[in-house]
Amino acid sequence: MDTQPIRKWYTLAAADVTDALHSDAAQGLTQQEAERRLAKHGANQLAETKRKPLYAVFVDQFKDFMVLILFIATLISYFLGEYLDAITIIAIIIINGILGFIQEAKAERSLQALKELASPMARVMRDGHLAMIPASRLVPGDLVLLESGDRVPADMRLIAANRLEIEESALTGESVPVGKTVKTIEQAMDVQVPLGDQKNLGFMGTMVTGGTGNGIVVATGMGTEIGKIAHLMNTAEEAETPLQMRLEQMGKILVVVAVLLTVVVIAAGVWHGHDLFTMFLAGVSLAVAAIPEGLPAIVTVALALGVQRMIRRNAIVRKLPSVETLGCASVICSDKTGTLTQNKMTATHVWHSDTMYEVSGSGYDPEGAFHHQGKAVSVGRDGALSQILRIAERCNNARLTCEESSTRNMLGLGKTTRFWQVIGDPTEGALKVLAAKGQNGNKNNNQQSMRVEELPFDSERKMMSVVEKGTDGIYSLLTKGAAEAVLARSTHILWKGELQPLSATLRHQVLEQTERMAGKALRVLAFAYKTLQGYRAGQPINTVESNLVFVGLAGMIDPPREEVRPAISLCHQAGIKTVMITGDHKVTAEAIARQIGLMRGYGEVLEGRELDSMSESELAEHAERVTVYARVSPEHKLRIVRALQSRGHVVAMTGDGVNDAPAIKTSDIGIAMGITGTDVTKEAADLVLRDDNFATIVAAVEEGRNIYDNIRKFIRYLLASNVGEILVMFFAMILGMPLPLVPIQILWVNLVTDGLPAMALGVDQAEKDTMYQHPRNKSENIFSRGLGWKIVSRGFLIGAMTLLAFWLTLRENPNDLVHAQTVAFVTLVMAQLIHVFDCRSQYSVFHRNVFENKYLVWAVISSLVLVLGVVYIDVLQPIFKTTDLNFRDWALILVTSGIPTFVAGIGGVLTSGRPRANKQKRSSMRTVRPD
Repeated sequence: MDTQPIRKWYTLAAADVTDALHSDAAQGLTQQEAERRLAKHGANQLAETKRKPLYAVFVDQFKDFMVLILFIATLISYFLGEYLDAITIIAIIIINGILGFIQEAKAERSLQALKELASPMARVMRDGHLAMIPASRLVPGDLVLLESGDRVPADMRLIAANRLEIEESALTGESVPVGKTVKTIEQAMDVQVPLGDQKNLGFMGTMVTGGTGNGIVVATGMGTEIGKIAHLMNTAEEAETPLQMRLEQMGKILVVVAVLLTVVVIAAGVWHGHDLFTMFLAGVSLAVAAIPEGLPAIVTVALALGVQRMIRRNAIVRKLPSVETLGCASVICSDKTGTLTQNKMTATHVWHSDTMYEVSGSGYDPEGAFHHQGKAVSVGRDGALSQILRIAERCNNARLTCEESSTRNMLGLGKTTRFWQVIGDPTEGALKVLAAKGQNGNKNNNQQSMRVEELPFDSERKMMSVVEKGTDGIYSLLTKGAAEAVLARSTHILWKGELQPLSATLRHQVLEQTERMAGKALRVLAFAYKTLQGYRAGQPINTVESNLVFVGLAGMIDPPREEVRPAISLCHQAGIKTVMITGDHKVTAEAIARQIGLMRGYGEVLEGRELDSMSESELAEHAERVTVYARVSPEHKLRIVRALQSRGHVVAMTGDGVNDAPAIKTSDIGIAMGITGTDVTKEAADLVLRDDNFATIVAAVEEGRNIYDNIRKFIRYLLASNVGEILVMFFAMILGMPLPLVPIQILWVNLVTDGLPAMALGVDQAEKDTMYQHPRNKSENIFSRGLGWKIVSRGFLIGAMTLLAFWLTLRENPNDLVHAQTVAFVTLVMAQLIHVFDCRSQYSVFHRNVFENKYLVWAVISSLVLVLGVVYIDVLQPIFKTTDLNFRDWALILVTSGIPTFVAGIGGVLTSGRPRANKQKRSSMRTVRPD
C-alpha cells in the first residue's frame, strides 16, 4: 500500500488543495480517475502486520532460559530413576507454556480493533453525482460529504462547514467537540500545529456530533493520523519485564554455580577414595537440588493469586508478569480526559453583577445547589441568576435522560439507582444540568414558551440564539456564546437587579472576570437576552443579535475524579512520580494539575511545540522536572515514555483513547480504562482498570510490590536451603569425611522443603511499610538489598550446623554411618523449615508474628510429617537409608537446626531494630521531588 506524502494541508487554501490534488470542489473525481488512484495508493484501510503462526507462538514459550534448565533437570531426574520428579517437571513446563501461549495469542488483536474504527461506508461525489461507496475505496482527491452521526472515513481538508463539530477525544484527548472551519491556518513552515488546533481538517475515525460539511480527502489508509498510530503500534517494542530479566539472570548464575560445585564435590570425593559412581550420583543429585525446578511454578502461582486479589480490587491483568512490574513503577504517565477527570462537562460557577456563585454536584446528575460565600442561595430570589438559568435551559439542543436500575438485598428491601446521561453536545448538556439544579425539581415556567427560530452556533459569530414566543405573544431572544462575542453585541447589562448601559468600566470588569475564570481551567460562556419588537422571521442575524442585554457568565470544567487527589498523594508517599499527558490546552491542564495535587510547588509544564524543538537528550533531561505535558500528539507520548525510560525509570502509562495505545504498548506497563477505554487501548495494555479509578492503580502498585517481595522471599528460602545442602556435601568432601547424605535423601529434602513452604511464602501478607519504600530500580539485581548475603550466610549456617550434627553423631559411633546420616538428614530439613519463618521479614524473624501466615504453618507441619514418615516407617527406611532417632538425637537436631535462624534473628534486631514507617515515609517523599 502506498502512503501519501506528508503535507501541511491546513496551511493551504481550499482552492489550493483541490488544485494540488487535481480534484473538483463541486463535481469530485471521475470514476475512472478514482480507480486509477486506488490502484496507486491502495485501499483506504490500515495495514496489518504479518502475524506469527500459532504453532510458532506456542514453541516460543519453551525458548526461555529457565525452561531449558528445567528440561535438563527432567533428564537428570529420569536417569536417576526419579520418574515422579521427571513427570512433575514436564507438567510444570507444559502448564507454563500453555498459560503463556493463551496470553500472547490475545495480545496482538489491538490492530484489528483499530481497523474497526474506520467507517464502512462514505458519501462521495463521483462524476458530479452523490454515491455511497465503501470507505475502503476512497482515494486522495475524493469529495466527501459529512453530517451529524457520521464517522469521518479519511483525513480530509474541509472546504465547507455549516456548524460542523467533530468529537476527536479518542485521537487528541480533548473532551469537547471541535468546531470546524474552512479558514486557512497561518503558521510558520517549521512549526507543526497540534492536531487539536487543525480546525480545517477532519481525521479518520473521529465522530461528527453536529452540523454538516464536506471536504477533499488528503490522506487515506496508513497515511492518515490514525494510520500513523497504527504504524507506531506495529513498530513499538514491548519491554521485557524486570521479573523476566531477573529470573533469567538468576537461572544463569545457578547453572554456573551448580556445575562448578558439583564438579568440585565429585573430584574431592574421588580424591579421598570414594567410589566414582557413588560420587557421580551424589554430584548429580546436588545439581538437581541446586536448581529450584519448582521456582517457575511458584512464581506463576504467586502471580496468579496476586491477579485474583487485584480483580477483587477492580484491576484486570492481561499478562501475568506485568503484576510484578507495577511494583517497581517509578513514574505513572496518565492521560487527563477520562482518567484524571470524569469526561463529563460540569458547570461549577455562575457569575453576574460582581457576584460569584459556586454550584455543587458533579457529572450529569441534576442534584446540586447554588452557594455564595459558603451559604446556600435561593435561585428564585435572584432575577439575574434565574435569567441565566432560563437561557441555559432554553438556548440548548441537548437532552438530559435518566435510566433507573433496581436491586434488592437479602431482606427484600429495594434500592433504585439512577444513571443520568446527556444526548447531544457535552457543553450544552452541562448547561442543561445547571438549569435543572436551579429548578429544584419543579417544572420550569418557561416550558410554555415556544421556540420559533434558531440561530445556530458557528465559528464566525461564536454564538447561538433562539427566538421564543411567550404565552403573552411577546417574542424574546435568548443568546449564549463566547464572552467577547456576546459583549460586542450588547449595549446594556443587568447589574445588581437593574438594567444599566454597558459602560466601558463594566465591560472591562466582565472581561477581567472571564480571564480569571479561564485561568482556573473553566470554559466560559456568556448569556444575554432582549425583547424583540416587531419580530418577523428571516431577519438578518446581525440585526436580530444586536442591542443585547448582557446578564452573566457560567464556567464549566471536566472535573477531576474525587478519588484522584488522595490517590496521587498515595503515589507521592510511595515514591512514585505522577505525570499528566494531555492534548488539552496548557492553562486547562495546569489548573487541573493543581486541583488534584499534581504540582506541589515545583514541576514544569511543557507543550508539544516546545517538545518538538528538543533533542532526545534534552527531553530526557527535562523529563525529570516536567509534571504536565500539554497539547501533545501520539508521537510525543512515545517520546516522553522513552525519555523517562532512558533515565532508568519504570514507566506505567495510563489512558483510554486510541491516541494512547502506542505509548501504552511501549511503556513498561500499560494501563487502560475499562469503561471509557477503547478496544484498541485495552488490547495494547497489560492492565485494565475495571472501574476507571485512578486509585485502583495505587492498589495494584501495592499488590505488585508485595508479589515481588514474596518472590524474593521464596527465592531467599529456596536458594539458602540449596546452598546449605551443597555446602554440607562440599565441606564433607573437602575434609575427607564420609558422605553425610545419600542421593535419595538429597532429592527427598529437595521435595519436602521446596514445595509447600515455598508456595506458602508466595501468598504471604505484605509488610506494614511496603508503601513507604522507594520504588526499586529497574536494573536492580534480584539479589540486591542484602538478599545475596542473606542467602549465602544462612546457607552457610545451615550447612555448617548440619555437618556439625553429622560429625558429633558419627564421632560417638563411627561404625553406624546410617544413624549419623539420618541425623544429618533430619537436621537439614528442620533447619530449612525453621529458616522459612525468618524469610517472611526483610529485618528478622522477630519482626513478624510466626503464626500470621496460616498457610505457611500448615505447610511446615505437612513437610515435617513427610520427613518423620521416611524416618520411622519401617518399610521406607531401607529405601531412604534411615533409622529411628532417640530423644538425645532430637535434642541435638533441634539445637543445631535452630541456631542459623536464631543467630540471624539476633543480628537483624541489633542492626536494624523495628522499622519506622514515618521515617521511611519522609525519606520516600523526598526522593519524588526532581532535582
